[in-house]
Amino acid sequence: MEQHKILVVDDEPDLQMLILQRFRKQIQNDEYEFFFAENGEDALTMLNDSLKISLVLSDINMPKMDGLTFLSETQKLENPMFKTVIVSAYGDMDNIRTAMYRGAFDFVTKPIDFTDLNTTIEKTLKEIQLIQAGVENKKTLEAVQTDLETAARIQKKMLPQQFPPFPDRTDFSIYAEMHTAKQVGGDLYDFFLLDEDRLGFVIGDVSGKGVPASLYMAVSRTMIKAIASQIDDPGRCLQTVNEMLIPESDLTTFVTVFYGVLNTKTGQVRYCNGGHNLPYVIRKDGMIEELENTNGLLLGKIDEIEFETKELTLQPEEKVLMFTDGVTEATNEIGDMFEEPRLEKLLQKHAKDDTSKLVRNVIVDVLKFMNKADQSDDITVMSVGYNG
Repeated sequence: MEQHKILVVDDEPDLQMLILQRFRKQIQNDEYEFFFAENGEDALTMLNDSLKISLVLSDINMPKMDGLTFLSETQKLENPMFKTVIVSAYGDMDNIRTAMYRGAFDFVTKPIDFTDLNTTIEKTLKEIQLIQAGVENKKTLEAVQTDLETAARIQKKMLPQQFPPFPDRTDFSIYAEMHTAKQVGGDLYDFFLLDEDRLGFVIGDVSGKGVPASLYMAVSRTMIKAIASQIDDPGRCLQTVNEMLIPESDLTTFVTVFYGVLNTKTGQVRYCNGGHNLPYVIRKDGMIEELENTNGLLLGKIDEIEFETKELTLQPEEKVLMFTDGVTEATNEIGDMFEEPRLEKLLQKHAKDDTSKLVRNVIVDVLKFMNKADQSDDITVMSVGYNG
């Protein structure tokens, strides 16, 4: 088993002892080896000493060289193969946003939850292993960045893959699946428990193709999840994310997003749509309803706009079906598109399916419709069911 070298950059004197204690099992098993630096300057020196660091865990507020400056300096290193996870004060979204755009892969907040830190480290190391595998095949990092198939695998691995994600919960069900195009797109989906009784879920689509779209997708997903943990209202959540994305977006970059919150006790769904394809509600009697739209536009383009929140109520055994435009704009060999009416008929046919079967049937039907035609866009489908 490969030993991963982790550099911790923090000036807190007690953190070194805590980390060595909390990760003693991994250290004893030669899974992790930790190095420590008190500031960004010392950390850069260590990174230049050929220690083959896999992961850097860096605080933002430090003497001599702060974490944000350190992040910028790491981008100047030749072919850096490590990933950086930043540590920030809870609620410090400005610094988190800046860090993500300077190359941070993920973040954790203080006071550090070591269970969350361990999960973040494991996820980051998996990402690094994917990149290293690509580098071994192509010999250089530049080749990996231009290999869209490798980027597609990385893109898919960044999204939740384990289903059911909350095996102990029987009051709701959720399933999502992405069929990636050869040209990497920017589809995203995510879901997370905001508390014991509220499930957040999001689907989106970034403009453009290739590695830039995939990276913008990762930043957007991280921001939405971070803001959702602090702002209850879906409309205000997307409004805040929009304001954070605008300074870093160019003229052609934006993301469409649908974000909803299910109350797992009552079946109430509060949602906001940011320029995305409208989801469908599948009622218990088999009726298919398109959700009422909100006034939200796509994110990352227009400043100072309000995002409206609306509500609906699901009865037990009812579901919401979300999708990206890769579904309705899928084109067959003679140029016909799949489109909404065909999707609605398909949902009526499979209205009694559970969330996983419903999603799979939609994707299978779309691919069957396309036959041998080239897939030009990611096909992503997600369903959330309320079980009562």
